[in-house]
Amino acid sequence: MFTGIITDKGRIRSIEKTGDTRVVIETAFAPDKIDIGVSISCSGTCLTVVERGTDDNGNWFAVDVSEETLSVTSLGQWEVGSTVNLEKSLCVGNEIGGHIVLGHVDGVATIDSINPDGDSIRYAFTAPDELAKYIAPKGSITLDGVSLTVNEVQGSRFGVNIIPHTQEVTTFGEMAKGQKINLEIDVLARYVARLQEFA
Repeated sequence: MFTGIITDKGRIRSIEKTGDTRVVIETAFAPDKIDIGVSISCSGTCLTVVERGTDDNGNWFAVDVSEETLSVTSLGQWEVGSTVNLEKSLCVGNEIGGHIVLGHVDGVATIDSINPDGDSIRYAFTAPDELAKYIAPKGSITLDGVSLTVNEVQGSRFGVNIIPHTQEVTTFGEMAKGQKINLEIDVLARYVARLQEFA
């Protein structure tokens, strides 16, 4: 479980396709603070650390990405040099600065527009139609692992504002119109919708 507060912006060092896809990610996280088998949110996708270490190029960890994960997330777009939003899993007693995030990607959203809005940047997205009912104005949403507040919703289109701090410490400062990004709906919205089916 995560909070959607990004604590490092990593970089893809290598991608090796074997049975699954082994991805090595450079990070500021200290390897001795990363146990083998722990989960790290990588651009919103909960992945398991299978190796970690330090070399002349810095700290790194490796994850195995299944074909299933590649088919339902934006991780198939990763290339060597791509930047990745990283967050370690939540520990009991940690501050929840964002909202409860599971790292289970529900779908892939498309960036429709990027426009200045004061010092912030306003992003507009199109979500998959089947997820639109879970997205509400002033509700929480996770985009590429980042906990954000929804500004407006119209059908399957929704918008968020990205403040300068978020632009700097996440990959939002590097995104472009037409890009596909991972979307996780608020888990509370999912349960409310499920309960209504039995009301």
